[in-house]
Amino acid sequence: MAVSAGVDARGAARGDVADAAMCPYRLVLEHVTSRWGVLVLIELLERPHRFSELRRAVGRVSGAGVSEKMLTQTLKTLERDGLVHRDAKPVIPPRVDYSLTGLGREAAEQVRTLALWTQERMADVEQARRTYDEARVARTRAS
Repeated sequence: MAVSAGVDARGAARGDVADAAMCPYRLVLEHVTSRWGVLVLIELLERPHRFSELRRAVGRVSGAGVSEKMLTQTLKTLERDGLVHRDAKPVIPPRVDYSLTGLGREAAEQVRTLALWTQERMADVEQARRTYDEARVARTRAS
């Protein structure tokens, strides 16, 4: 989106207005691609989960446990964005299931594709890192 330089009627720089308009997109992208957002979305692609089983599943995949607070916050954020559905059943003890909405399934499939690409191309990324690091060391020694 091209924005010409100048000031709008409110006195705000046009570039600032364009940046503010882009923030919602960036925010959703941050939610979907956050450390826990990615893992939650991918796990929920398989099937709906109760909170405790989702927490265990995400912990297994990440290699580190997700705190109850962090998982709750992530789920609320994804629910607010329309990606996750929270189904609280009126039973004793209370039962809450989390599943993906249609929008959430679309996002989760995209994130899973990126995660699979990362897995498949990790050797190439590691080689690129080694090459970069070796070149930096060589430049440092030469200076």
